[in-house]
Amino acid sequence: MTKLRAAFAGVTAALVAVGLAELVAVFTGPRSAPLVAVDGWVIDHVPEWLKQFAISVFGTNDKLALLTGTAVVLLLIAAGIGLLARRSVALGVTGISLFALVGAVAALTREGATIAWVLPSVVGGAAAALTLYLLVRTEQRPESESSDRRTFLKLAGLTAAGAVVAGLAGRALADRRGVAEARAQVELPAPAGSPAPAPSTLPADYATSNKDFYRIDTSLIVPQVDPDTWNLRIHGAVDHEFTITFADLLAMPMIERYVTLACVSNEVGGDLIGNARWLGVPVKTLLERAGPHAGADQVVQRAVDGWTCGTPTQVLLDGRDAMLAVGMNGEPLPVEHGFPVRMVVPGLYGYVSACKWITELEVTTFAEFDAYWVRRGWSAQAPIKTQSRIDTPTGSKRAGELTIAGVAWAQHRGIAKVEVQISTAAQAGRWQEAELLDTVSIDTWKQWRLPWSATPGEYTLTVRATDATGQTQTEQRSSVEPDGATGWHSVRVRVT
Repeated sequence: MTKLRAAFAGVTAALVAVGLAELVAVFTGPRSAPLVAVDGWVIDHVPEWLKQFAISVFGTNDKLALLTGTAVVLLLIAAGIGLLARRSVALGVTGISLFALVGAVAALTREGATIAWVLPSVVGGAAAALTLYLLVRTEQRPESESSDRRTFLKLAGLTAAGAVVAGLAGRALADRRGVAEARAQVELPAPAGSPAPAPSTLPADYATSNKDFYRIDTSLIVPQVDPDTWNLRIHGAVDHEFTITFADLLAMPMIERYVTLACVSNEVGGDLIGNARWLGVPVKTLLERAGPHAGADQVVQRAVDGWTCGTPTQVLLDGRDAMLAVGMNGEPLPVEHGFPVRMVVPGLYGYVSACKWITELEVTTFAEFDAYWVRRGWSAQAPIKTQSRIDTPTGSKRAGELTIAGVAWAQHRGIAKVEVQISTAAQAGRWQEAELLDTVSIDTWKQWRLPWSATPGEYTLTVRATDATGQTQTEQRSSVEPDGATGWHSVRVRVT
């Protein structure tokens, strides 16, 4: 058996393992698939600097990059296992068994796992071992080299193709078993008070479309939560624990508000921020019904996949429009943005407030519990910092009348002023106050613009914002860790 065919045999065996595991995971749950389970474990344990590097490089495609990278590594290792099997089939089977064990153990570490979650790894591993054995045995038959090669390539090729088809079929079946149909049947109630202003009364790009809204979370496979079985448990340090269903929630008086959400991983000038029109039930209503105990200063939110975040109790009771949202821009929440219910809290970074696929509110204290990201070194409390961004112009432009424009945000404080500096290499420009466009509340971003009669040359444009408390954002640059980036955003423009 040549080295090339041995490596191909190992890769074919790996494809069989993954493909069959995806089919089995249709019945045990998509998060039990070994690739997903292993990558989930990786997300929970890799160093924070590596996570931030992945987000900075890949942005909202970080999960796809992780899955792709894992698949590549798996195929390389599989090729190595095939080379081992060239020496000894027993060694190859042992290698496959070890990887099946890793997948099974990783699956059992996932939130909500049962013993059935080992089945995709076990079944996939057994099929891979059998495939490797048969391919090696085919090579060992006493036939001519050309016939031997043709038989091997035919068997390996068909097996690999079948494995890919099985994997895609498994993923397609899993998607069909999702909640898209249930979401389509949800009828959102009208808000109890005045609805949010119609888009025609605001700048065209004031709201971010659902498809363009950023997504940063730890879920490799988007949780599929059936609204008919969903419930929210409110418990902990409260006078009255209770549970509500989705139907209960829809029957409650709702508010509709524009709220801008921002990720703590958003670098200066980054795009991990979006503004949407949310429909939901005020969290204050539910907490007051539960009756938090004195001194219970944290409300822990838990998602269906076990992710947690903690919000100061006071923030949820201070009158701001914190809500359990069921609607986003006039339609039920997209599945990837938390369907059927998520939290929206103005003024706090998402990692301490914006739990998607939420199933629990536990009233407790910051001293008693550290949420997911807090355990990894991030701040327990993280109000959004005053920031601003230049969106246009960038790159090279023709001389003439241009408009410098962008957004600024200081959720739940509001933006009072935005200033722009136009500098050359020889001289720093003076700060010029930009025009602020209409907004609906202090909980959303503020769009701004400044006319510029641009003449040929190389320029650096810089922006800074001042919030409604009179605090101007700091020029000092800091990284996103542990509670959000700071610094002025600048862009270089060449005018010809």
